[in-house]
Amino acid sequence: MRESGVMKVLFVVNNCYVRGNGLSTSAQRTIRGLREAGLEVRVLSGIEPGVPERPEYPLKKMWVPVFDGLVHKQGYSFSMPDRKVFREAIEWADVVHLEEPFFLERRVAPKVVKANKTLTATYHLHPENLFSSIHMGWSRILNHTTMRLWRRFVFNRCSVVQCPTENVRQRLEQWKFKADLRVITNGMIPKDIGPDSPICESKDPEGCITIVSTGRYSVEKDQATLLKAMKYSKHADKIKLVIAGRGPLEKKLRRKAASLVKKGVLKHEPQFGFHSLEELEAIYRKCDIYVHCAPVEVEGLSCMEAIELGMVPIIATGKLTATAQYALADKSRFPARDAEALAQRIDYWFEHKDERRAEARKYLGMGREYDISKSIASLIKMFEDAQKMTHKDN
Repeated sequence: MRESGVMKVLFVVNNCYVRGNGLSTSAQRTIRGLREAGLEVRVLSGIEPGVPERPEYPLKKMWVPVFDGLVHKQGYSFSMPDRKVFREAIEWADVVHLEEPFFLERRVAPKVVKANKTLTATYHLHPENLFSSIHMGWSRILNHTTMRLWRRFVFNRCSVVQCPTENVRQRLEQWKFKADLRVITNGMIPKDIGPDSPICESKDPEGCITIVSTGRYSVEKDQATLLKAMKYSKHADKIKLVIAGRGPLEKKLRRKAASLVKKGVLKHEPQFGFHSLEELEAIYRKCDIYVHCAPVEVEGLSCMEAIELGMVPIIATGKLTATAQYALADKSRFPARDAEALAQRIDYWFEHKDERRAEARKYLGMGREYDISKSIASLIKMFEDAQKMTHKDN
């Protein structure tokens, strides 16, 4: 067990400080919360050029043959394993926490076990998230083989695995993961919003509504379905789209959007671009509906960050996405990849303005249910329990 009263936790992540990546953002938020709670936390990670934050245990970038350019466009990078750095970092730690199941973590995990240190992890993404980027997200062979490798070489070496949602816990349970599976949301910083706060509204003088969707421009986020839905909407000429993000599919999405305008389906040219959190909040305040199309999503807290301001969501449902848990009405859900069904939901909320406003008010302050302070307390308990499991035979 610990030599002092302060728990020392080592976070292992390929690139903790890259910007525009949800996993890295979540890791930074969690690390900050744990430090504020009194734990000593250090990071084993790669270095991001041009970013002032540096890990305590830095690693060199790993070049990925063939796919390195695509990896970079996804806002990601991999790090090169280093035995000397591994040894120093593991010797320091009481608990080693893995944020990914990739090559770096596969090399770290057995060394942690051999050193008789406590090993835990968070399940942040499905194999389908990876292979969607190369248009093979629904390959049963690739996904199942990857899941078996992750389970054997990473997650089954852990005492406890954090599952951000019940949807994830059930999947890992079906895959017979050996670790103790704990449902703990990644958490967010809720805003000070009360039931009397103003809801999000475009208040367009021409009677148009504004629909916003955020996320990396990639296959698994499926913004293409939102654009396709405009062809089926009865009110497409009264719809303004804001598709916020960045990623490898930006040019393709812009071409599709331009085509809809050229054909007269849309009268208003969709807006694209990457924005800071502060800029996004300002955008949300002037929107009416939030659309989340991703068919593969472990949690999707970016959706909650938008709708808790008082906005009606329309969220894709499917066995590999948990985000629809935020929707309070069936009219706010649609089958993933079904553009016609999405158009029907959009038209309903367009035509029922008063009901839309009343529904939006139900979401005000909903983010309190996912308060990261609660997640931090649960993670600390998880680390403590994992230590007891590791050392129970000593």
